[in-house]
Amino acid sequence: MDKEALTAWALGSGWTMIAGAPSLTKPNAPTQPIVRLVLKATVANLEVRKPAGKWEKIAGESYGKITADPDTGVPVGLGFERIPSFSRLMQDNRDRKVFG
Repeated sequence: MDKEALTAWALGSGWTMIAGAPSLTKPNAPTQPIVRLVLKATVANLEVRKPAGKWEKIAGESYGKITADPDTGVPVGLGFERIPSFSRLMQDNRDRKVFG
């Protein structure tokens, strides 16, 4: 997957562009991102915001090593499995976009 494919997947899966990066927000604070994809020229990084407000990189991989899961379409290789409630957070964001 390349930068454009990751961006298209994220925006189609409930992510919102905040400060130039696809981001997931808190359900009760839709303007405060808590998870973001930082898409650079050759790598994509998955970052999570700590309670103190600092971003922590939890995974990063070059675009050539990121592939879409054939069943779910979720990018494999970016560490989404490291966030226990990732699918629920993504669903909440998608629902808010649809019903909000």
